[in-house]
Amino acid sequence: MTDSPSTEHRPPHTAPALDSLAEECARLDALVAQVEAGQLATDSPAPGWTVADQIAHLVFVFGLARVAATDANAFHGFIERAAGNFNGAVNAALADYADDSRETLVARWHETWRATHTALAALPPERPVPWLTGPTLPADVARVGVLELFGHGQDIADALRLPHQPTDHIAHVTRFAQANRDFGYQSRGLTPPSEPFRFELTGPSGALWEYGPADAKERITGSAYDFCLLVTRRRHRADLELSATGAEADRYLDLAQAYRGDPGPGRTPGQFAHLG
Repeated sequence: MTDSPSTEHRPPHTAPALDSLAEECARLDALVAQVEAGQLATDSPAPGWTVADQIAHLVFVFGLARVAATDANAFHGFIERAAGNFNGAVNAALADYADDSRETLVARWHETWRATHTALAALPPERPVPWLTGPTLPADVARVGVLELFGHGQDIADALRLPHQPTDHIAHVTRFAQANRDFGYQSRGLTPPSEPFRFELTGPSGALWEYGPADAKERITGSAYDFCLLVTRRRHRADLELSATGAEADRYLDLAQAYRGDPGPGRTPGQFAHLG
């Protein structure tokens, strides 16, 4: 969870972020309900992370969002302790869940997301809460929660070959990613392009979601689901139905990410061909 996106090109059909967050959390509930105790130790596509780690990470991040919404001092205390190695602090937090049984881990997830949703919903919509990169509106924290659910839910589904179809709630992910287009450049020490991009993405329902100037020369078109897989680095561009017009747009497909910091290894071409 990170910066607040622009609202300039919000798809008019998009459900309120907190509603989408609740529905996507419930879908994650349904996904983890299919995970058997013996499957928690299964390796996920993220190197070094098991299925249990994926669930634990969501518990941790949602818990951090709840703290941000309810206790600013405690939140700032964590950030100060994690200064200089935030990713290390996040990974270290997984140890707190290592001995959890399946029932305990799933219950912690369910209880945490509900508490977080309640805390965010209780705040005035225009009151910023502290976040990793500065004050952020509650709806934007919820929006990035949808992003977290998309990426880590995909990892769980891929690891265990479970069905996990996208919904139009991923519009929050596309909106956030296009508004923060420059993350992929910044994380690699590159200068982002000055020219705007046009994004034309088709949602799971068939609706067309458009962002950016209609006359932009640099354009990304294709499946919104595939775009989300790209910006969460859950699929290689070679395996996705996305097209680029313009040299910078084509370069972007190699760099895209919807989060700050280390992009990680990503995925390799054809890695998921066995899933059909």
